[in-house]
Amino acid sequence: MFEEAGEAAAAVRRQFELNASRVSELGDTLRRMRPRAVVTCARGSSDHAATFAKYLIETRAGALTSSAAPSVSSVYAAPAHFENALFIAISQSGQSPDLLACARRAREAGARLLAVVNANDSPLAKLADFVLPLHAGSETSVAATKSWIASLAAIAQLVAHWTDDQKLLAAVDRLSDQLAQAWTLDWSRAVEALRSTQNMYVLGRGYGLAAAQESALKLKETCGMHAEAISTAEVRHGPMALIREGFPVLVYAQNDRTHEGVQALLDALIERGAHVFVAGAAHARATVLPTIESDPVTQPLLEVQSFYRMANALALARGLDPDHPPNLRKVTETL
Repeated sequence: MFEEAGEAAAAVRRQFELNASRVSELGDTLRRMRPRAVVTCARGSSDHAATFAKYLIETRAGALTSSAAPSVSSVYAAPAHFENALFIAISQSGQSPDLLACARRAREAGARLLAVVNANDSPLAKLADFVLPLHAGSETSVAATKSWIASLAAIAQLVAHWTDDQKLLAAVDRLSDQLAQAWTLDWSRAVEALRSTQNMYVLGRGYGLAAAQESALKLKETCGMHAEAISTAEVRHGPMALIREGFPVLVYAQNDRTHEGVQALLDALIERGAHVFVAGAAHARATVLPTIESDPVTQPLLEVQSFYRMANALALARGLDPDHPPNLRKVTETL
């Protein structure tokens, strides 16, 4: 896990170089197509990438974006209507039967299928109208790291070309260098504080919600912790009732319109006695984790890159093997 997460910057650089003409052409195609809707389909870490895609596509391309429930196709075999829709299937392996069933049904129902996949020769890639390869290389650790970063990077580059957003294109161009910097940041204060933790929240909003989801999953997988990802907009609607003195909360923030609300939430959490760790914002009574100043779209990728190093160290500090979590396997083939 440590070695593969550390390769994320190189993987993203390679992806951008190899996909340059492909993603530019795909951006042109999507501008002409003007899809009436975008539907994402994914499982596990890849579904967190889909969360990122939803926020980015809706805020930048203005296309309604929704997440498909694979069971609707694979279990219920319900009819679908996807005329002039873009269906984005995100997968590292491109092999899961339910994902393939959902993608096949969407394509048969009129959707154009885009596969964002790390295995270019996978069944999903062969089924797709368009393929956006991750070029992340082999990943043997059960916990996905560089392939997740590569998935978000591919989505960010695609939307930048689709919308011809020069500011976002410039942010994407800086991403690989910034990922290399983010990997060196020291989040060890969180390792010591969370060594014996069993329950915690991970919070984010907007583009940062995907970072919260991914981090919570990694804490479950590698550290044996019950970590729950929640939007900062939702935590006051019930989850705040569990906050007690010393309850740990990791908060992700980015420098956009969500920042003010996240800052106010930090005050509320600390007033209730939470032990708050925050990345992307500052608070005198919180444990502030160092981050790289960046565009708000790419900031969550950088924060998770720093988090991966911390999670690996935390797993080891808890006496666990982050590369081989119990009861899990690398490729999960959900029916």
